[in-house]
Amino acid sequence: MTDTTSPLFVNDQALQLEVAQLIVEALNLDIKATEIAPDAPLYGDGLGLDSIDVLEISLVISKRYGLQMRADNQDNESFFSSLASLTAYIASQRTR
Repeated sequence: MTDTTSPLFVNDQALQLEVAQLIVEALNLDIKATEIAPDAPLYGDGLGLDSIDVLEISLVISKRYGLQMRADNQDNESFFSSLASLTAYIASQRTR
C-alpha cells in the first residue's frame, strides 16, 4: 500500500502535475493537466501524441529540468509511454 502522506509521494504527485501542465502548455492542448491519466498511454489511443509532439515535450523538459534527452536513446519509448513513466524518469535524472 502506498503512503500518500509520505513526502516522496507528495513530491511525485506535484512533479506529475507539473509535467502534465508542461505537456498541455507545450502542445496547446484543450484539456486540463489533471485530465491526463498517469498510466494512460501518451502515444496513440491515450493522449494521441505523435513523434513531433514528443520532440516538443522533450525540448521543454530539457530546458525546465536540465535533462539531456536524445532522439537516439533506445529507452525513449519507455520514458514516454505514460505520464507516470515520464515523471519517474524526470525525477531520477533532473538537475533542477
